[in-house]
Amino acid sequence: MEEVNLMNKEEFVQKVGWVFEHSPWVASAAWESMPFESRENLLQTMIDIVQNAEESRQLALLRAHPDLGTRLQMSEVSQKEQAGAGLDRLSKEEFEEFVLLNEMYVNKFAFPFIMAVKGQSKETILAAMKQRVDNSYEEEYNIALREVYKIAGFRLNDIFIG
Repeated sequence: MEEVNLMNKEEFVQKVGWVFEHSPWVASAAWESMPFESRENLLQTMIDIVQNAEESRQLALLRAHPDLGTRLQMSEVSQKEQAGAGLDRLSKEEFEEFVLLNEMYVNKFAFPFIMAVKGQSKETILAAMKQRVDNSYEEEYNIALREVYKIAGFRLNDIFIG
């Protein structure tokens, strides 16, 4: 953290700005809270920024995430995360099921299904999609944000722990 705490804003945003999918504004705002005691302190600062952001900004963050299990263009890090869960090796039938569930989910909630896929399998992700599509908007909005925080935590671990 010592190295991070010495960074100027541009360096800091370049280093950690990607941990919240296509939303470097989170890191930019977090930089104002330097110095950070630990990786956990940095993560909590970033989570607090998102939690205190306007709903429109939170929605933009949610909508920046790719659909799981589809072949839409996504960031390199998202591709690796999805590949780790086997989502790059779906059968034609599995792919079609993911596409259908993603469409149902987006039509209902107006943001993509978000799940921290590290440590998950295509089966557990599919089961979660089937269950969560029946949630209320408020319930799912809060779950999606919590999943975004988990993803950011995994990505910060990758930066600082390797």
